[in-house]
Amino acid sequence: MSMQNNEPAAAGRNPMPPFEHRTALIYGSGRNIGREIAREFARRGARVAVADIDLAAANETVRLIAEAGGDATALQCDVMSNESVRETAAEAERRIGAIDILMNNAGILHSGNPEDFPMAEWERMISCNLLAMVRSIEFFMPKMIARGSGYIVNTASFAGLYPYAINRIPYAVSKAGVLSLTENLAIYLLPKGVRVSCLCPGPVMTDSPNSMKTFSGNVGLVGPGSHLRIKSQVETAKILADGMCAGRIVIPTHEEGLETLRQHAASPDEFIRAKIEAFSRGDHGKPSL
Repeated sequence: MSMQNNEPAAAGRNPMPPFEHRTALIYGSGRNIGREIAREFARRGARVAVADIDLAAANETVRLIAEAGGDATALQCDVMSNESVRETAAEAERRIGAIDILMNNAGILHSGNPEDFPMAEWERMISCNLLAMVRSIEFFMPKMIARGSGYIVNTASFAGLYPYAINRIPYAVSKAGVLSLTENLAIYLLPKGVRVSCLCPGPVMTDSPNSMKTFSGNVGLVGPGSHLRIKSQVETAKILADGMCAGRIVIPTHEEGLETLRQHAASPDEFIRAKIEAFSRGDHGKPSL
């Protein structure tokens, strides 16, 4: 069952109808934030296609959704393959119907000093974190425009909002691209009846650091700000779903992070110099528990 848009499209601020009876395809939902988002969408009544490169992880997400009384199906997908993304999209449509909500959540995170990242890793990071979204949007956007309804959600990061991630620069660059992609799509698609949002997680407790490859031996942790509290994946999923229902375009997990963004916007030069000074005195912006 596809979303219908009966309000004036030019307004572009309509809150999304409830999740009940909607279909959702989530790339990168086998574990961590993606898994909890899939579970939250299902709790709210959506039928969910769980896509992940790790089919066993996708099946586990489906099992958890089914145990809670939800409706989900698992799909294997390599988001760095044009063919795999399109095959997954078509199979999701075959299993659960026309996709109302497309969410691009797949991503990789590695650390290292910028001089130590090989070009191949830059290309891999951008392919997975940014171009994967373009691959799925290319498939679904014409369909959503044609029917005048749908929702595209992309996952960025606080690392793409303002500079601090000096030991994850390829990741930060890719996530800044995600934010720009989403905001520009919103300008184009909202008048056509297609909603667009960008989830911007700040510090969230995940197991991503356990699988993170490190390209330098002397890299310490840097974060978006010591004033930010680490949130749970469950909190993050609820923040996203609530933000979508409210019609928000940029959905940060930490509203207080927007003040830091405003400081950066007011004077990028001053912000960067202040960040250098903070790092020099040992304040690396590590969030609190």
